[in-house]
Amino acid sequence: QLQLVESGGGLVQPGGSLRLSCAASGFSSDYYVIGWFRQAPGKEREGVSCITNSDGRTAYADSVKGRFTISRDNAKNTVYLQMNSLKPEDTASYYCAARFGLLPRSLCSEGGDYWGQGAQVAVSS
Repeated sequence: QLQLVESGGGLVQPGGSLRLSCAASGFSSDYYVIGWFRQAPGKEREGVSCITNSDGRTAYADSVKGRFTISRDNAKNTVYLQMNSLKPEDTASYYCAARFGLLPRSLCSEGGDYWGQGAQVAVSS
């Protein structure tokens, strides 16, 4: 059974940092893409950053380039989203998602077949 479990959300002041983790289990193949999405109240879901599990290719939304970094630890089957220089507009529910394939940009634009339960990130002074 495929499962994604997020952790690491919380409240942080503007300019601060947080790291989200997504532990993946149950994948029968190494050829999948996994990434982070967010949705704020009243706004559409946004693909934040995605990564190919097999070779580490990445994709980022323009809104987070230079501030967020996605990475993976294949030994732990975990994907991380390091978020630096956080802004109030980064406040949202963050979800981990995945699907089989090799194109991180496609995952970020179209969404995944498997989703985690979400983690709350609040950026406020």
